[in-house]
Amino acid sequence: MRYLTTWLALGAAVLIAAGPAVGADPSLGVLGDLDRGLWELRLRDSPGRSERICLANGIRLIQLRHPGQACERVVVQSSATSVTVQYTCRGHGYGRTAIRRESSRLVQVQSQGIVDGLPFEISGEARRTGDCPGS
Repeated sequence: MRYLTTWLALGAAVLIAAGPAVGADPSLGVLGDLDRGLWELRLRDSPGRSERICLANGIRLIQLRHPGQACERVVVQSSATSVTVQYTCRGHGYGRTAIRRESSRLVQVQSQGIVDGLPFEISGEARRTGDCPGS
């Protein structure tokens, strides 16, 4: 009986460690609260320069310089208002992004890393500005 209890406990621990399905990572919950739509990222190091991003979900903000690439992610820190994620995109580089949510329509973003052999650093404020074109 003792062995059965140990195996059941081990099985439960494995299920808990595996967590929910991909895309439902609770440690990224702060990003799930962001409003969908067109966002503008204003870059602090380049006054007047901004980027427009069509956001289907907040997870898109993690990989600003590796959009659409299948990268491995590790959540380094997560709280009710912020998240820090480190990611690796095999053959294309890596990055580390910290996002602080001020509201469902406003976040602060810090990201740095390497993309295709070149370094990048982003510091900015992203704000929802409307609906994505064609929506």
